Amino acid sequence: MTAPPSPSIGTTQRKGVLTHVPYRIAMIATVFVAATACIQRQVELPPYADPQVLFDSALTAYRQGECGWTRDAFARLSFELDARDPLQPDTRYYVGECMLRKGERLEATRQFRRVAEEYPRHMLAPDALLRSGDAYASLWNDPDLDPTYGEAAVATYRELLARYPASPAAERAQLRIAALEERFAEKEFKGGIFYLRLGAYDSAIIYFKEVVAQYARTSYAPQAVMKLIEAYDKIGYVEEKREMCQYLWQYYPDEEGAPQACPEQFATP
Repeated sequence: MTAPPSPSIGTTQRKGVLTHVPYRIAMIATVFVAATACIQRQVELPPYADPQVLFDSALTAYRQGECGWTRDAFARLSFELDARDPLQPDTRYYVGECMLRKGERLEATRQFRRVAEEYPRHMLAPDALLRSGDAYASLWNDPDLDPTYGEAAVATYRELLARYPASPAAERAQLRIAALEERFAEKEFKGGIFYLRLGAYDSAIIYFKEVVAQYARTSYAPQAVMKLIEAYDKIGYVEEKREMCQYLWQYYPDEEGAPQACPEQFATP
């Protein structure tokens, strides 16, 4: 789906009680990380003849849901193996997965990042970036909270798209970005509603503009257009209201209440 172009709403600094921090791609270093049931056991690492034997044993247990000694086994291997050992990237990747399962999400992002940075040509590198983004996204599970981790997730997913555009992981990253943008739009939209209810129309307009300009593909975009029309009507901005009615008629004609909000526009053939 191609997003409609943004109307000429400009870029305005937010004024009022809150200071607006515009959406940014934070290049730092979760649709998202599904909670996986883990079986916690106190099991000593089994004896092994060589690293491959321990790796295979740990991987089998990991796939069966074991989250206790498997992490220790993978971590032990990551320290014992030479950096050039073929098992090293796989080992680091599964250290990250074990951390993610156990809720150690920030530590998991670092492990996944190491795989992508130190072994960029390895087959797990795209998945490592995806899982790093997932870990960040899982730390932002409420749109009302500080979105820093959500922004870090989007930045990581976009890095994946840039570095490995043809990978299956990149396709999944696109879906995750869309889901996060829905939450970013929700956050901005709620800010607009807050000021609209206070009668602080100029501040509300800034929030709704942000939704329309930055998140046109989300379900909140047509709602934000409707609220912009409402705010412009309240303060008598005739020309701005006419422009938004034209935008609504052109891109969101089926939005509930659209004909009532802009009767003259919708009466035009």
